[in-house]
Parts: sequence; structure tokens; C-alpha cells
Amino acid sequence: MTIPVKKSSSVVRAGDRRDSTKAFEYMSNQAAQYSVATMSGVLGVSRSGFYAWAQRGRSQRARQDSVLGDGIQRIHKYSRGTYGAPRIHAELASEGTHVGRKRVARLMREKGLRGVSRRKWTTTTVRDRAAVLAPDLVKRNFSAQGPDRLWVADITYLPTWAGFLYVAVVLDAWSRRVVGWAFALHLRAELVLAALEMAIRQRQPRAVVHHSDHGSQYTSIAFGNRCRQAGVQPSMGSVGDAYDNAMCESFFATLECELIDRVRLRTREEAEQAVF
Repeated sequence: MTIPVKKSSSVVRAGDRRDSTKAFEYMSNQAAQYSVATMSGVLGVSRSGFYAWAQRGRSQRARQDSVLGDGIQRIHKYSRGTYGAPRIHAELASEGTHVGRKRVARLMREKGLRGVSRRKWTTTTVRDRAAVLAPDLVKRNFSAQGPDRLWVADITYLPTWAGFLYVAVVLDAWSRRVVGWAFALHLRAELVLAALEMAIRQRQPRAVVHHSDHGSQYTSIAFGNRCRQAGVQPSMGSVGDAYDNAMCESFFATLECELIDRVRLRTREEAEQAVF
């Protein structure tokens, strides 16, 4: 009789106490299909050891792992299968459950859970070399002392069966909240102006820095004039360096790997609903 033990399984031939415990747990789960004698011979443990372990019951560590595993599975399901070990670990900590990150990763492997990964980013616009640029007021320091002190902005595109839908967002660096957004079928300056208008209308800032890349929309005369009228200070990083707008790049990377890469959007209206 052949007992299926996958290479990826945590069950191995018993060499120490931990391996024996794993073997006994496996035997307990497979007891309805295989005899104890057969499994003991294949896994290299004694029948008496298995029966003694069964009488003692599961260890405190195993019981804790079971409860923790249920919590991990709940958070992973709530994230729509997107969270990996780092984010599940952070979510558990926010709930008051403080465990090691490696333990979370181990339990995820045992349950066959994993997060989603990101792909390389694609540039959508190229800066006009003749455009007048704003200074870099941020210099990669995205910390803010309060709300509406620093906004970061960028544009991305959503592929649909009907063509691309472009979306511009404005994020508050203090709370990482999306305070303004806009959708369009084009990449003209009106797109970023609409997102800026929503942010101004909702937040009514007194003195906020608006940080972006060197896209032609942000270097346009119309955008610069609106910033001056609203008392918004434009700021731009260096050319071709994603780290200079890392917070917004990170937001779009999350949007891409947790939504865009996992669904097939048929219409632009469907894309708007999904992002909203």
C-alpha cells in the first residue's frame, strides 16, 4: 500500500520530537483510510508512540496554531485572497494578536494560502521638455504632521474589453485616504484637474503641497493656474524615478495586483464601479 506524502507536505520521516509530532498528526488525519501499522512503517514512527500521543491529546502549541490558523484564514478571505504574510501579520497585530511573522507564514503554507504579487509598472505619459516644472518640496519624505498638509497624485489606466479607462487620484499622505479621483477616456489635463477639484471641494485645504511626477497634465498651464487660485503648492520629483512618488506608485501597484490582474472588466462603466 502506498501512502501519498507530498514533498511539499510538512510530514517527514521522524528524526526528532517535532517530526514525530507532525507524523502523528498526519496519521490521525488519515486514520480512516490507512491502518496505523502501515503508516507507522512508512513514516518511521512506532505504533506505541502514536497511541501514547493520541491519549495525551494535542499540545498547547498545536491548539494555539489551530486557533491562529482560523484567524489567518478569516483575514485572507476578507482580503479577497490578496493578503500575504506581512499584511496578515499586521492585521493580527491590530486585532491584538501578537505572534511572529514567520509563524504566520508557516501556517499560511500549511493551509495553502498565499497573497498576490505585483508586476512591473508601465509609464503612460512622457513629460514635455519645454514645460515649466515645480520644485521638489517632498524629497521622498512622505510623512505629514496632519491631514491636508501633503497630497500625492498620479494617473493609471484600466484595461477593459472596450478600451482603456484612465483614472487620476489624489491621496492624503497623512491618512493615505483617497481624497480626490476622476475617470476619463483621455489623458488630457482635464483628468487631473477633475481629481484636484474633488480634493479641494471635499477637504478645503489652507496650505497643502500637491506632489506628482512630471506628466504633461501636471506641468500644464491650466493645472498650474488652478493650484495658484486654490493656494495649492505644486511639487514634482525627478524625471523617471518612481521612488520620488513612491506612495502613489504603491497605491496603484496595490490596485493593480488586487483588482486589475484578478478580474476581466468588460466595459468602462464596470471598471468605474469596480475601482469605486
